[in-house]
Amino acid sequence: MALQLRRLIPHRYAGHAASLALPPPPGAPTAMLQFGVSQRCSYNFMPYSLSNNSSRQLSSIGSRLPLQLKSGAFFTTGLMGNPNFVSLRAAYRHGISLRANNIRNSRSFLTLRNTKVTFPIRNKCLFGNPNMRKEDGSVAHSMFHRSEKRKSTLAACGTITDEASTSTSKRSKSGTGTKKTTTRRKSPTSRKKEASEDMKEEKASTKKQRKSVKTSTAATKSRKIGVNQEESKSDISKSKKAADSSKEKKTSSRSKKSSKAKESAASNATAKAEICTMTSVSEQKPLVPLYPPTAKSVLVVESVTKAKVIQKYLGDMYEVLPSYGHVRDLAGRSKSVRPDDDFSMVWEVPAAAWTHLKSIRTALKGAENLILASDPDREGEAIAWHIKEMLEQQDALGSKVTVARVVFHEITEDAVKKALISPRYIDMDLVNAYLARRSLDYLIGFGISPLLWRKLPGCQSAGRVQSAALALVCDREAEIEQFDPQEYWTVDTDFKTQHSGPSNGLNLQSRIKHLNSKKLDQLSIRSQEEAHNIEKRIYSSQFEVTGIKRSKINKNPPMPYITSSLQQDAANKLHFSAGYTMKVAQKLYEGINLSSEEATGLITYIRTDGFHISDGAAEDILSLVKQRYGEEYASEGIRKYFKKVKNAQEAHEAIRPTSIRRLPSSLVGALDDDSLKLYTLIWKRTMACQMEASRTDMIQVDIGNSEGDMIFHSSASRLDFKGYQAVYDDTEASPSSYNSEVDAVHQDNFEALSKLEVKDLVSPVNVHLSQHFTKPPSRYSESALIKKLEELGIGRPSTYASIMKVLQDRKYVTIKSRVLHPEFRGRMVSAFLMHHFSEVADLSFTANMETELDNVSAGSTEWKGLLKDFWERFNKYCGDASRLDVRKVLLYSLDT
Repeated sequence: MALQLRRLIPHRYAGHAASLALPPPPGAPTAMLQFGVSQRCSYNFMPYSLSNNSSRQLSSIGSRLPLQLKSGAFFTTGLMGNPNFVSLRAAYRHGISLRANNIRNSRSFLTLRNTKVTFPIRNKCLFGNPNMRKEDGSVAHSMFHRSEKRKSTLAACGTITDEASTSTSKRSKSGTGTKKTTTRRKSPTSRKKEASEDMKEEKASTKKQRKSVKTSTAATKSRKIGVNQEESKSDISKSKKAADSSKEKKTSSRSKKSSKAKESAASNATAKAEICTMTSVSEQKPLVPLYPPTAKSVLVVESVTKAKVIQKYLGDMYEVLPSYGHVRDLAGRSKSVRPDDDFSMVWEVPAAAWTHLKSIRTALKGAENLILASDPDREGEAIAWHIKEMLEQQDALGSKVTVARVVFHEITEDAVKKALISPRYIDMDLVNAYLARRSLDYLIGFGISPLLWRKLPGCQSAGRVQSAALALVCDREAEIEQFDPQEYWTVDTDFKTQHSGPSNGLNLQSRIKHLNSKKLDQLSIRSQEEAHNIEKRIYSSQFEVTGIKRSKINKNPPMPYITSSLQQDAANKLHFSAGYTMKVAQKLYEGINLSSEEATGLITYIRTDGFHISDGAAEDILSLVKQRYGEEYASEGIRKYFKKVKNAQEAHEAIRPTSIRRLPSSLVGALDDDSLKLYTLIWKRTMACQMEASRTDMIQVDIGNSEGDMIFHSSASRLDFKGYQAVYDDTEASPSSYNSEVDAVHQDNFEALSKLEVKDLVSPVNVHLSQHFTKPPSRYSESALIKKLEELGIGRPSTYASIMKVLQDRKYVTIKSRVLHPEFRGRMVSAFLMHHFSEVADLSFTANMETELDNVSAGSTEWKGLLKDFWERFNKYCGDASRLDVRKVLLYSLDT
């Protein structure tokens, strides 16, 4: 078992630990670890022995000493049991190896014997198995993060056995002395004085006592750590020396200085230490290109399909393995994120992930490079970081293994090899943004969900983005219920020109726009009586053409697809749900086997909010446009598209085919129907975005009576130049055509209006009176809700589909006729959150939090400070809500 040094012991745990501890033997001196200065209390901890592969072992039970920890430091395990303290029996049977969390190269601990013990940093040391197995086969262990550094590091605590051995020696000496040991506890001052007087006597026997403790094998010998003792209260400044990667033993000389304790505290550390390669290095050397290969490399991607495709590109010098997504996640229980402990986290490794990690660890034998090629986004960066952390904990990354991060936005041979030429280190700003988002979502979910279980039976969970989306749906439903429809009438008239003979029947369809010299709006004509009065006036009046306006309208091509717009178009045109769209798109991205060539990805990365297209791809598109449709259809230059979405990161290209010359018609038979439909949608939009705008001729005619107080308006248009719309009519390029982009053109009406001139007389033929009622706002469809979330800056491309799924799985909303209807329990949850967690339910809060997370990704915001500010407010909301009466909550939710 591996124990980890933690801070801020809960009060209730201290009593339980004390009850488990055996009383120390009479006269036994107490080894005191002074850890920080956050608290002035101390706790008696249980006696135990230290034994593991990486620590020395005290041979007899009589040599065990109680450790009295100061400033609230205590030891915890990865065990799931409460209260998380290792029992004396377990300690005796298995022994315990200690780990310390640290941000420097080493940390010194001061004992009551005025002896300094240093814990050197070790990143790549294997401390047995640091994880405790649960019944379901999963593994939970703790990882702690410090904001001062980008990575947390672990300290090997083998030297404490030497200190315990020294203390044991002193105990045996004091037991044979002439002075009797009193059972009354001495003051700290007297104990320190006694320790100072006996220091010289113990110096000679310290080395012999250390040798008697060494009972472990070669693994123990490789981790020898010396202990330098102080001879007085004044601190001794010692220079740090880093041991080389071959773990050679070094010695240091002691020197005395008379500087103040505060000035020398930061530099006080022993140099007799073995320091492994640190995870976070302040000055990182640039990585060399990894292609062409010079040594064996292990490349890790997320999926099996992607691994098979890339393996064919790279050859035998690379072994491409899948990680199957995340290898660990926050433990699915309470207190996996601990705000009181600097937002430390407890990670859980699924049982299946150990198999995947073992495969990677096996492949690394004899390899010189570990290449982490997970997806090019925040989640992908986190996956790479998790894999590296887990492998380091298992001592799978030796000193000769170089860890590199590469990203590519499309799975093609050229893109993969270019990425290998430009490797980089893991971007810890992106990782910190992931940690902040994951912690935030966890705290909100595990803070609110238990309250929902108790206060609102049947309501399962709440989340940051999920609650905002649910609020939009419920608010829209409330608007619909409270909507009061109003009656209004429209008056349309068919005019006949004098040039039109009775045989051709060309009529001008017009609608009244001005009455009594006032412009009419939608609700101007409110009753049937008013409409009939207008009808009488129309038939009794003479009309003529009072104005003609001709114009040309240019309609620019649509922007290329991003995640949200692809989901919206697929829903509107193909009737795909957001989740199904992403599932089909993922298959197109990962690649398929084509009969004419090797397996390849058909589209670029699908989780993006960037609209830009690379220059090379845009030039290829323009070339194909000119080839298929002519020079006049191609844009004069490359069209550039910029940020339109609020809080867009624009880290990736828009969604486009990896090869624009791979026409949809060429994939018939290679793709299933739905995949082909989605690919066709993407191909046509990509082609259109680099084409010329369409041009439409429009004519508008005003018809008025002789008095000039009644005016009708008529208009018509005709497509003059197709422009980008030509691609939607290209049936040769695709097996089917989606021509919704093409505007309907009323050729007949346009011809009739174009023949008119000002002062031409026209006469009314038919008057159409129509009754209408104002309609409530439409319920959200999946595509409409995604569009609204995007406009508000809520959520990210990778979360839209999962939001829709969670709302339906929780039975908060249901889909009827392709629109979202909130269920009763969903409305109760939304009302509860709005009343008791107004900040979380506020749409602006969620949008602003996304902005802050983007700032963390950019390195401009410290993630723990962000979480601390939120937690102080949110914790108060949880406390207030927990004291509410269930009946009052239900009544309020029902009333709302």
